[in-house]
Amino acid sequence: MPENKTKQTSASAAKYIAALDNPQRRKDGRELLALMKEITGEPAKMWGPSIIGFGRYHYKYASGHEGDIMIAAFSPRKASLVLYLGSVLEQKTLLAKLGKHKAGKGCLYINRLDDIDRSVLRRLIGKSVADTRKRIA
Repeated sequence: MPENKTKQTSASAAKYIAALDNPQRRKDGRELLALMKEITGEPAKMWGPSIIGFGRYHYKYASGHEGDIMIAAFSPRKASLVLYLGSVLEQKTLLAKLGKHKAGKGCLYINRLDDIDRSVLRRLIGKSVADTRKRIA
């Protein structure tokens, strides 16, 4: 089995955000850092060079593939903010209330936090964290 590319590192999430070129990404990154820390109760950790994760759990698939991954995460990429929320993105009713976004399989893409309803985002993150914790318990 191949090893996971995305692994927790010792780099500082706060320093990573502070070093971002785009002032809007820095602002949104600091806000997401605080929000996800509050919701998860976990400190921010860097996963690979650009993903900021909160919490950690071990998974193992029937295929035998296994590894460690974060409970909640985001990445302030150049094109957009990417939030890794998993199956909660199937919540079409809630997503319809979010505001301007794109959703992929497990990922939510937002240009800037000012484009969305933060209370809906909080609910989506909270549900994603609760669903993950229930699944891994």
